[in-house]
Amino acid sequence: MDLVIRDARVVDGTGGPSYRADVGITDGRISAINKETPGGGRLSGARVLDADGLVLSPGFIDMHAHSDLALLRDPDHSAKAAQGVTLEVIGQDGLSYAPVDDRTLAQVRQTIAGWNGGAPGDTSVDFDWRTVGEYLDRLDHGFDGRGIAVNAAYLVPQGTVRMHAVGWDDRPATDAELALMKRLVAESLEQGAVGMSSGLTYTPGMYADDAELTELCRVVAEYGGYYCPHHRSYGAGALQAYEEMVTVARRAGCALHLAHATMNFGVNKGRAPELLALLDRALEAGADISLDTYPYTPGCTTLVAMLPSWASEGGPEAILERLRDEGTAERIRHHLEAVGSDGCHGVPIEWDTIEISGVSAPGLADHVGRTVAESARARGEAPWATARRLLVEDRLGPTILQHVGHEENVRAIMRHRVHTGGSDGILQGAKPHPRAYGTFPHYLGRYVRDLGVLSLEECVSHLTGRPAARLRLPDRGRVATGHHADLVLFDPETVSSPATFDTPRARPEGIPHVLIAGRPVIKDGHRTDVLAGRSVRRSAHR
Repeated sequence: MDLVIRDARVVDGTGGPSYRADVGITDGRISAINKETPGGGRLSGARVLDADGLVLSPGFIDMHAHSDLALLRDPDHSAKAAQGVTLEVIGQDGLSYAPVDDRTLAQVRQTIAGWNGGAPGDTSVDFDWRTVGEYLDRLDHGFDGRGIAVNAAYLVPQGTVRMHAVGWDDRPATDAELALMKRLVAESLEQGAVGMSSGLTYTPGMYADDAELTELCRVVAEYGGYYCPHHRSYGAGALQAYEEMVTVARRAGCALHLAHATMNFGVNKGRAPELLALLDRALEAGADISLDTYPYTPGCTTLVAMLPSWASEGGPEAILERLRDEGTAERIRHHLEAVGSDGCHGVPIEWDTIEISGVSAPGLADHVGRTVAESARARGEAPWATARRLLVEDRLGPTILQHVGHEENVRAIMRHRVHTGGSDGILQGAKPHPRAYGTFPHYLGRYVRDLGVLSLEECVSHLTGRPAARLRLPDRGRVATGHHADLVLFDPETVSSPATFDTPRARPEGIPHVLIAGRPVIKDGHRTDVLAGRSVRRSAHR
């Protein structure tokens, strides 16, 4: 054996009771598990790692990540590796970088620069792919052919597919356009994607009606993938939006995974039990449903996402043109502040809940860390004037924190039997959301050890075995012989995330070792130079 992990408390990802054991690794897989029994022998190997006092669990699977470019830009990627994350699911919220043509790539780079950087003119990543297969090949090559920091699985982004086939028009797709979208989704699944995502409060994906989404989901189902929607509202009408996705998936015969399944804004305070009852009814009727959440109350997105969808029709340049026009800008303000735009989940915007977390233009940096209302007061102007100026001067680039969540909802949803963990971590900006750097140790430290919301064994299964089952990866997500040796060792007494909204990039504590394919990515709490991550592709066959 190449490595023996000795005297570990094994929490194996199934939710069952922990046990003490030696675990052996050979050629990147778990080759032996020797449980501690009276008179039992010891495993021996070329190297031995003493794990006395530590928990050994499967590596954590981040079911909702925005590392699409970070994995190609940053070989260190400690934001996730130091948390014990060994697999990220990217291509989220219906917007990512494949499949594309040249026109679509330029538009999507501008549209989600606030999530990932990579705006036109940014040369930190060579965008030398166009298909999903080529993008996954690029991940495999990584840095000088050595790979990337952690493993990555990819969802076909429905909004990007619609941008490619239909453009930015708010209208039903023609038969020919729908056929093209179905072909792009099928080709992407054949090339290794694990499912399809949507961002139904983001343009242009939100312009798709239920019939169109159902047709695309039928293709996903044919290939054994799952549908992962950011649905149409997490605010006003949230329950109806969840029910809509359940109906779409049922009609298509498609597995459903609900992205960052929260109930936000004042209208939904304390209403998580209603959501869970809705899901329980669907599960009892035979639906295949799972969900993910992050263990924090604020959300994070881009400022431009708050605008009403009609203001985004036509794409980034059309949005900027409307913002520069006084009459149109006033219409936008009215929809935001009085009506409640669909981009802001049907709830009139409260500028004191919108905190600027990042900008691209250095001259706007003094806004970061302030709410729009605070910045406006400091300048003696109305909040919309400040927001509008930020959008125009930063070319739609600002990222925001949205302080609209409820702790009782967070706790109730994370207890559910189909719950998994997802950071929704946006790594851009001077003050990003700490969930990007702390989701997994925060679950283990605050919600397991400190609050007892979940048991340790249950929480680990939420972060490992359940996600692997949703991804249909039979040899990942458990400590079992024959499985990939993607493993994390942590101290259950000290594991925590010191990342806060003031110091969002603070490194986790109590996670001394992380292995991918049996190779040390984190050793004694420090990032090594190992690049063991690769794309994780499903063999998709009709």
